[in-house]
Amino acid sequence: MATKKLLAIDYGAESGRAILGHFDGSKIALEVLHRFGNPATRLGAALHWDPLHLYRELLQGIRAACKGGKIDSLGVDTWGVDFALLGKDGKLLGNPRQYRDPHTEGILDLAFSRMKKEELYRHTGIQFMRFNSLFQLLALRRHGSSILESARHLLFMPDLFHYFLTGEKANEYSNASTSQMINPGTRSWSAEVLQAFDIPQDLVCSLIQPGTLLGPLCPQVSEETGAGPAPVIVPGTHDTASAVAAVPAVTASWAYISSGTWSLMGVETKTPQVTPQALAFNFTNEGGVDGTTRLLKNIMGLWLVQECRRSFQRQGQEYSYEELTRMAGQAAPFHSLIEPDDEGFIIPDDMPRAIADFCSRTGQAAPNSAGGFVRCALESLAFKYRWVMERLQELTGKRIEVIHVVGGGCQNELLCQFTADACNREVLAGPVEATALGNILLQARGLGLVGSLAELRQVAARSLPVKSFSPIQPGRWEEPYRRMLGFLAS
Repeated sequence: MATKKLLAIDYGAESGRAILGHFDGSKIALEVLHRFGNPATRLGAALHWDPLHLYRELLQGIRAACKGGKIDSLGVDTWGVDFALLGKDGKLLGNPRQYRDPHTEGILDLAFSRMKKEELYRHTGIQFMRFNSLFQLLALRRHGSSILESARHLLFMPDLFHYFLTGEKANEYSNASTSQMINPGTRSWSAEVLQAFDIPQDLVCSLIQPGTLLGPLCPQVSEETGAGPAPVIVPGTHDTASAVAAVPAVTASWAYISSGTWSLMGVETKTPQVTPQALAFNFTNEGGVDGTTRLLKNIMGLWLVQECRRSFQRQGQEYSYEELTRMAGQAAPFHSLIEPDDEGFIIPDDMPRAIADFCSRTGQAAPNSAGGFVRCALESLAFKYRWVMERLQELTGKRIEVIHVVGGGCQNELLCQFTADACNREVLAGPVEATALGNILLQARGLGLVGSLAELRQVAARSLPVKSFSPIQPGRWEEPYRRMLGFLAS
């Protein structure tokens, strides 16, 4: 077949990119056309996203893709939980809150007064994190938000950009499933949860599945970008859903880590696990492709390193990520360890100080160098991955043989090696742009160019290389792991 040009717009919580996929029917070649920052904006005490800035970057990405001729389709993916509210005229009501916004502090106690924790988990199967969409809505109501009172439609972030492109309002399932408002068994909005939290049923939109043709670009966008009426095909709009669809797995028993600002570690299952044990482990059941469930754990991820780097910059110490990783490799092993998901690391004023405070509370000496802080973060992440792997094995009754690390974090070879050693498993790193690749694969499927999920993964395996990391000295990690278990939270 003639090579198809499929454009993925991939927004992350730190940056975004427009990536063009050239699909020849067998494999996909990726071409990065445009990269841009995605900083949150602080206004008073609140943190907001700037969707109009992100929309301008989206249009620039489409224009860049069309310089060599028309594209065959496009689709948008983003991070989860955050949303925009529209008024009755379809206009955007204010800038969406950023999930780290402090307005959700203390919200879980209020939430559990509306619906008991066990009942809420039974209805949704979602890991309890204070910034889940449901809790953000409750926080807006707690603070008497006039925007919420005026809202008529809720669109998650990728839904918003698809609406800007086509004029069509819909909630894509994989992203909506992270909201704590979806029943994972029925794969529909939970009427019980919406009622308990006073959320009007008509505030949320109809659910659509990954690979759905939403519609053509609206005339204004077609003309402004030169793309014509290109079809907009909804991928797995939650970036992890697209990334997992692109995992080049060939073994029967594997886990994935979608590694970036967050690390999302899990397995793909046919049915959700909404059990007392899954609740005790605080695992989440998110919607995947073809009715699959992503049974996973959200872990703080490379946010720990990103915030250390920003702190060092404020002190006049400019380090690249490569330099920080090299310095971490030279630092003393297992000097200090942290619980990556401690509440103090969600939005600290100064990450190294927050790490030092955690060490003080747990009777450890704090790191004493930039490399030491980064090594502490990386070793602690590797140990948290092991803890999650062990819990996944308990929940599924299956031994995990291989761990696939995909996304930008797979470029951190030190963390990949630490993960192999801590978990005593082979780690396969790549592809780096797994989310964009999955986005493009699902567009190809929407065009009828690819069939089953297994076929998508075969195309992924042919398209981009992976690097293998085998355990070197797993025995050295046993005693520090037992030490870390003393303060590891679920």
